[in-house]
Formats: sequence, structure tokens, C-alpha cells
Amino acid sequence: MSARIKRADDSGADEWLFAGIGEEIYSKGYSIQHNAVPVDLCESLFMHLQQMDDEQFVNAGIGRQRDYSVNGFVRRDEICWINGNSDCGAAWLDWCQQLQAYLNRKLFLGLFSFESHFAHYAPGAFYKTHYDSFRGESNRRLSLVLYLNPGWLPDDGGELLIYLDEDRNSVRVTPGFGTLVTFLSEQFPHEVLPAKRDRYSIAGWYRVNSSTEDKVDPAS
Repeated sequence: MSARIKRADDSGADEWLFAGIGEEIYSKGYSIQHNAVPVDLCESLFMHLQQMDDEQFVNAGIGRQRDYSVNGFVRRDEICWINGNSDCGAAWLDWCQQLQAYLNRKLFLGLFSFESHFAHYAPGAFYKTHYDSFRGESNRRLSLVLYLNPGWLPDDGGELLIYLDEDRNSVRVTPGFGTLVTFLSEQFPHEVLPAKRDRYSIAGWYRVNSSTEDKVDPAS
């Protein structure tokens, strides 16, 4: 099977979705698209997740490089980075690259690279309120989350809360299968509430190029 997963309405559906994301990012800084990511791509990613060994996941941490640490008070999810070695991983990275090209063309965001990982939240696991990027301290520009939870019910919990202002008015996102969330990394604090069942997703970040004479981006 080729690295790119084929679908009949490939280009037209993606163009429609990318346009919707771009318009919402431009107008309000975030976008929530339900049942929008191609079903065959979501299904292949979910099946791959179900076949992965527990040993492939590690406890998620906070910070980068020297500041990296595992802190169970802040977050308790497990992650596995997506490197494109599997067919579905390669198809996912290819699809995200197409979205990157569209957003750069329409919004001039200067997105340079992309990284993402599978995330597993066991029952009761959470991620407390945080930013994905602080102004001037990171090169993350745009965050992305894809949910891979068939049959998710409101009572299952595990919602993503995106805080819109200092009064903590928020948007609540149910992690249903195929829902895609994108938002400006520096602008929105957010958190993951505890769930009552295993919760699966992909988290990713588009970065801008922060290379200097003393540092090459992205850092290893």
C-alpha cells in the first residue's frame, strides 16, 4: 500500500476543509471542524493505535531540552511520536503538509515544519491549563488536535477546554471521532479534562523557522 491513503473525493474535500480552517483562524484564532478529516485516514490511524504495544508510549512531559521534565501534577497522558514509518503515519504527515501549504499560501503564517504524536489518556488522566507556546520563548505557531474516539458520549468526559479571555470564558470540545481542532499556539490557554474511558488523539504543532547563526531549527 502506498504511503498516501487514497480517497475518491480527495482534493475537493480537503480544499473545502482547509478553506474553512483558514477562515476561522483568520477571524477568531481557532477552528473546530467536526467529522471533517477523511474517514479512511482517521480509521487507519485508529486501527494503528489499537495495534501498538504499550511499550511504544512514554509518559508525557513538559518543557523542551534542558527544561524537560515529567510532572504528574500537570499532565498524565502517554505519547508516541509519529515519524512516518507506518503507512498511516506517512499519510497523516502528508495530509498535514498539505494543510500547511494552504495556510501559508492564504494566511502567510510562515509555517516551516510540523511535529506530532499519538496521545493516550487513560481513565482519569488529564492535562491542566497551559499554553503550547509563550510569546518569544518558542517557535510553535499553530496547534492541531485530531480526536480518534469512536462512539464517544457526553458522559465520557475528556473534553478540551479552550479559554478565550482572562475571565475564563471557554469553548468546550468533545473528543469525538474525526473532530479536528486548530488554534494559535501563543494565544489560547487550554486544558484536557479527565475522562471515564481511554481517550485517544493526535496532537501536533506547526513551527516557524527560528534558525540563527548559533542555532539550527528545528532543534534535535
